[in-house]
Amino acid sequence: MNDVVLKPGKEKSLLRRHPWVYATAVAQVVGRPQPGDTVRVVDCRGDFLAWGAYSPESQIRVRCWSFREEEGIDAAWMAARVTEAVARRASLAGRTDAVRLVFGEGDSLPGFVADRYADQLVVQFLAAGVERWREPLVDALVAATGCLNVYERSDAAAREREALAARTGVLRGRQPPAEVEIVEDGVRYGVDVVNGHKTGFYLDQRESRRLVAELAARGGPSAPGLNCFSYTGGFSLAALRAGAAHAISVDSSADALAMAARNAARNGLPEAAFECRVSKVADAQKALAAEGRQFDIVVLDPPKFAPSVHHVDKAARAYKDVNLKGMKLVKPGGYLLTFSCSGAVSVDLFQKIVAGAVIDSREDFVLLERLAAGMDHPMRMTHPEGEYLKGLLLQRV
Repeated sequence: MNDVVLKPGKEKSLLRRHPWVYATAVAQVVGRPQPGDTVRVVDCRGDFLAWGAYSPESQIRVRCWSFREEEGIDAAWMAARVTEAVARRASLAGRTDAVRLVFGEGDSLPGFVADRYADQLVVQFLAAGVERWREPLVDALVAATGCLNVYERSDAAAREREALAARTGVLRGRQPPAEVEIVEDGVRYGVDVVNGHKTGFYLDQRESRRLVAELAARGGPSAPGLNCFSYTGGFSLAALRAGAAHAISVDSSADALAMAARNAARNGLPEAAFECRVSKVADAQKALAAEGRQFDIVVLDPPKFAPSVHHVDKAARAYKDVNLKGMKLVKPGGYLLTFSCSGAVSVDLFQKIVAGAVIDSREDFVLLERLAAGMDHPMRMTHPEGEYLKGLLLQRV
């Protein structure tokens, strides 16, 4: 038996079922567990706390599988978690064929991410524990979905912190096409699962794309929109398909905007309605302001400004700046949807940052709704760190 013994008092978080054991909480390791091995976590008296995956190089020394001593952590246990996770997403089938099937800690499989794009599965193994169980996990995923094509995108920075080398490539079936076509709420999108951001698409913004479509439909054909950090045009496409007459997509990546234009063509949208600007967002915001442009809907969905808690102060300044500039581009009565995907920036802090931008803008905005990822990105209530995406719907009054 490999035991990880905690220091006195460090058992409190596990008694509350938080799934991480930090290196600073460990008093000693009994046995010789290798990376990814299942260990028994015990308190200073030797009482059982959890089963977890050992990662000797990570600051998160153990990621917990289960808090039930009677459970056996084996291939069957992994398969059961995958099957349960896939079943929880069944209600989305009527809306889309693009779904996050497994979301790490939210599905009791810390470090494992699995996405479905039509008949293509994309997986990420981001921790030592799931790396050890990679084959049984993929087998279970194929069995639960019936999808035979699996591509690995284990190229995120999280693997480095686990002392794992990046891995990409085909795990099952055939090489993915250059663009996998998906449908979400009636809108067609192309997804590059090999080279695209994350696993190819921002599945976590599904509910907010639907909200933008509702706002665009409410505003009628005269309502123009501005989509900053647009990537492949998701928010713009949702607005235009709902009836908006014009949308500008801004991104620094010409390749992303080229796919956005192809996505517009997929949906039969006129070229004149779908405008793309290859630019840094700050430069585009400045140029649009100089042109005297204002919009009924402005979306700000920047990349992660704070990769860790050490970057929060700098990130706060960046979030405030992009929001302040964005607010100047919202028409009276118009809407601003603003987001942060930085896990290190809390919901409360993000709201305070945006409030500071409102004050400096000298305009009046009201908060209509707080926004978050959809139901296929569940957050375990004992693991608030899982709530990485947060957003606000504001209206200028």
